[in-house]
Amino acid sequence: MKKLISIIITFLVFTSSFSQNKFGNPEVNTIQIQKNFSEWSVYQAKNIMLSRDFTALDAASKEISKETFLDQLANGNFIPIRLKSEAGMYVYKLFKIQPKSDTSIKATINQIGFDALKNFEMEGKAFPKFSFKDLEGNLVSNESMKGKIIVIKCWYIHCTPCIREFPQVNKLTEEYKNRKDILFISLAEDSPEQLKTFLVRKPLSYAVIPDMKIYMNEALQLNSFPTHFILNKEGMIVKVLPNFESLEVALAKESKL
Repeated sequence: MKKLISIIITFLVFTSSFSQNKFGNPEVNTIQIQKNFSEWSVYQAKNIMLSRDFTALDAASKEISKETFLDQLANGNFIPIRLKSEAGMYVYKLFKIQPKSDTSIKATINQIGFDALKNFEMEGKAFPKFSFKDLEGNLVSNESMKGKIIVIKCWYIHCTPCIREFPQVNKLTEEYKNRKDILFISLAEDSPEQLKTFLVRKPLSYAVIPDMKIYMNEALQLNSFPTHFILNKEGMIVKVLPNFESLEVALAKESKL
């Protein structure tokens, strides 16, 4: 009987261990990465894309929903670390923030988590109703965009990260120029006069709709720029994204559906 109990305990321990390790080990030292804000920030920017589809694990290596994972980042005391896995497979796990870690890390992660959770909760919903004219006088509305995949960039002139990605988003429009079912538009806070002067120096290949500050604040409730939206052909929000890198990945996926 004792031998049977011993076998059962051994089996349970092995099963638990396998369950926790089947996704691989962390790709970085989870303690070392927290010692320096700059080092962690570089890792976070290059390796963690919370807008993508990924397998989410809690601190005990248990699979959880993406929503729960993001909520823990927004309100808890965790950092996300990618586990070693096959190419094209993304597994993120929560690790406790160490007591002696730079306090800026926790504050930044909480904000990143809050923004990512807010974006995630918008996905699957209809894009708020609108009807506006771009700088060329063309009417852009929910109705005029039906049946097409819509890429929307939200920005303003004095947003440095927004402007920094102009060359990349311009290149993206060039890559999809033969896809008549994909439209690129942008919502800008600034006036038509300000935008026309600015865009002479910094061209943007998207259609630009001016005076969108109130709409972006009230209808979209944005508090972070740039923000990108991808809408499917039914006008539903597929993805809400914080930068070009995540936009490029998500559009490649949506354009193949």
